[in-house]
Amino acid sequence: MSLPAFPPKTLMIAQSGGPSCAINATLAGALSAASESDCVQRILGAFHGIEGVLNENTIDLTGFSDFDRLSATPAMALGSCRKKLPEAFSDPIYEEIFHKLQKENVRWFLYIGGNDSMDTVRRLSEFFAVKKAQEPHLEVPVVFGLPKTIDNDLSACDHTPGYGSAARYLYQTVQELIRDTAIYAVPSVTIVEVMGRNAGWLTLAAGLPKFMGGEKPDIIAIPEVAFDEKAFIEKIRSLHQHTHSVIAVVSEGIRSRSGEYVGMENKSGAVDVFGHAYLSGVGKYLELLVKKEIGCKVRSIELNLMQRCSAHIASKTDIDESFAVGMFGAQQALMGVTGKMAVILREETKSGYHAIYGCEEIERCANHERLVPEKWYDLEDPKVQQEIVAYIRPLIKGKAVSFDDEYGTAGFIDWLKFSRQEGR
Repeated sequence: MSLPAFPPKTLMIAQSGGPSCAINATLAGALSAASESDCVQRILGAFHGIEGVLNENTIDLTGFSDFDRLSATPAMALGSCRKKLPEAFSDPIYEEIFHKLQKENVRWFLYIGGNDSMDTVRRLSEFFAVKKAQEPHLEVPVVFGLPKTIDNDLSACDHTPGYGSAARYLYQTVQELIRDTAIYAVPSVTIVEVMGRNAGWLTLAAGLPKFMGGEKPDIIAIPEVAFDEKAFIEKIRSLHQHTHSVIAVVSEGIRSRSGEYVGMENKSGAVDVFGHAYLSGVGKYLELLVKKEIGCKVRSIELNLMQRCSAHIASKTDIDESFAVGMFGAQQALMGVTGKMAVILREETKSGYHAIYGCEEIERCANHERLVPEKWYDLEDPKVQQEIVAYIRPLIKGKAVSFDDEYGTAGFIDWLKFSRQEGR
């Protein structure tokens, strides 16, 4: 007589929100920890975040071990979504998610993402806690968040996975632009638009060439400080008295004193499911403003997606820490820790910067933005500049292995597509 087959204890993992150079390293770290655990009998990846759970669109990752290759691959191997779960637990979607996870015997559910993704972690963990209280005999999944965002705006973290690589790209790119725009002896203005809806962390990275002792970029504008168009034009006129080339780096989300996005009339007005406005175009708006008011040679550059996908210049520190926080978070979840997010903290030792890892209650992470502190608003202050350099510089150190150099053009994402097609 054969023994009854018991469903394998399963860990499921998914990715959500915007991609980065480092999010796959976090996935690799979590897979590594799960692979080493005697508790986990099967590992499933859900395609396109929580939508993959609902649609039962998964891939079996049990036995996967190509962690270096995965860590070196940009974007999101498991795809993404921007689905907002309803506030009311009475909505049938919550029971549907529970039954889908129950069907696969999911004991641990890990979700990698930023602010909005952590809202999904919060709501699921709260729903499962309520369900467990109502039906104590039920086994509900552990739900754990793993951080990701190039915007660096997740609260409770010193910094977030993905930020270091994006910061390194911006620092290097602006360095190159400074030299390129200096060659002609004619008045010019170059406006570089940097990602950042409400937080200016990425724009601070673009300002590193100046903060580290250079003269440029000449103007650095972050969302936390009100932007004055008249003062912007007068600043350029003043700068042109002693320099031909003026470089301005501006966050996409800079606002006027009234709180309106600068150049709002040029934006689509559309918002995503979380209520965030789609931002871009402030660089072009300021370009046209300079052309109208000053009439000099002017161009705007919107770096856009390159900030988050340029793996060829990814920070080794960022990739290493992203892998480590993924491993740490998975280990915490496997010990039964639920309703929390893994965080990277900073420790200053005699040998310098050192990252340490911890957990934070998900309520402190979801929907809470960490903005540039007010003490850093005066970006012309030498002391402020030194503090910004001390904060960012350790995070951009080292060049990570480029997946294109090391592995050719077929990265892990291609492998996933092949596996799904073959039904493996």
